[in-house]
Amino acid sequence: MPAPYPYGETIVRLRRGPSPGRDGRGQPLPGVLEETPIRGCVVAPRAETPQVGGDQQQARDTVVVGFTVYAPAGTDVATTDQFRIRGQVCEVTGEPGDWRQSPFTGTAGPVQFAADRVTG
Repeated sequence: MPAPYPYGETIVRLRRGPSPGRDGRGQPLPGVLEETPIRGCVVAPRAETPQVGGDQQQARDTVVVGFTVYAPAGTDVATTDQFRIRGQVCEVTGEPGDWRQSPFTGTAGPVQFAADRVTG
């Protein structure tokens, strides 16, 4: 099946598999990191306007804080996922939105989510 946006970007979903067990203190061990490429995504920078006079403004009008991604219909996105987008690892912020089916065309819409850069 061709990508829904033929000139879209490929991003990579980073998801942990099931825990293989527990450590000596009873805490779950992290599962294996699974990388899944997702083709045909629309990636848009997401900007935030700093508070006027705030310490973040410093002669800037907006600050790019992450991306808004429109992934192909039916893409599995969980709030615990991370994505590699344009070489940067980002975390999903908030709940992914499923545009469902267009009332005009009957075609399935994209899965939209916000992804913030991982820092620290």
